[in-house]
Amino acid sequence: MSKYEVIIYWSKDDQAFIAEVPELPGCAADGATYQEALANVETIIQEWIETAKDLGRTIPEPKGRLAFA
Repeated sequence: MSKYEVIIYWSKDDQAFIAEVPELPGCAADGATYQEALANVETIIQEWIETAKDLGRTIPEPKGRLAFA
């Protein structure tokens, strides 16, 4: 399991739970259940990191809980 913050919410438009990773731009997944969205985003986080490495991009260090105003 990654150490990045994951935000999960229900999307009425998509009729699915959406899991977003604010520290990794564009990193998100969905699922029919909360648990499925979380499992799917864990896979996407690993793919995001692998792609960033392949492209020579910087991979942000997990900061833990982010504060939003």
